[in-house]
Amino acid sequence: MADKPRAQRRAHAAGQAVPLVFVLHGPNLNLLGLREPEIYGKDTLDDVNGMLTELAAELGLRIECRQSNHEGTLIDWLQLAREQAAGVVINPGGLTHTSVALRDAILSTQKPCVEVHLSNIHKREEFRHKSLTAAACIGSVLGFGVGSYALGLRALAMHLFATTGGSGGSGSSTRRAFGRAAHKRA
Repeated sequence: MADKPRAQRRAHAAGQAVPLVFVLHGPNLNLLGLREPEIYGKDTLDDVNGMLTELAAELGLRIECRQSNHEGTLIDWLQLAREQAAGVVINPGGLTHTSVALRDAILSTQKPCVEVHLSNIHKREEFRHKSLTAAACIGSVLGFGVGSYALGLRALAMHLFATTGGSGGSGSSTRRAFGRAAHKRA
């Protein structure tokens, strides 16, 4: 067990399960690093998923990262999250602005969901300004490139540990989500 991050070791020692978070990537996100890098950056989806896997372990979470270009598949995964996950980080891509069905599926999870976007949708074309999915989520993070995913996962971790009492370790949900430096400044 020495190779497990400290937060996961503490949870295991306390007899608590390590929460599972689904990270769902919507249409065209499989093309990260190739499609409009001036907007979405040069990091690939594998880069994003690798970064999130490391961060999740630091935060005391497990994650499953999934990508689909199909609305129905994303809806199926959201319905699965209701049974299997503690929460969801989702980048609905272009479905953000068009999919009532995806919005309803987010609500149906009855789990905390955080919407993330690489770009600031409010600084883009007018049709992108409205998010149909944001109101179904506990919060949204946008405009920070791949950092939006990290911030979204940290926010979800803080929410999960605040509502469940943490994973039996030394520290508040704030310290777990934002690191020791943030806790010392508070």
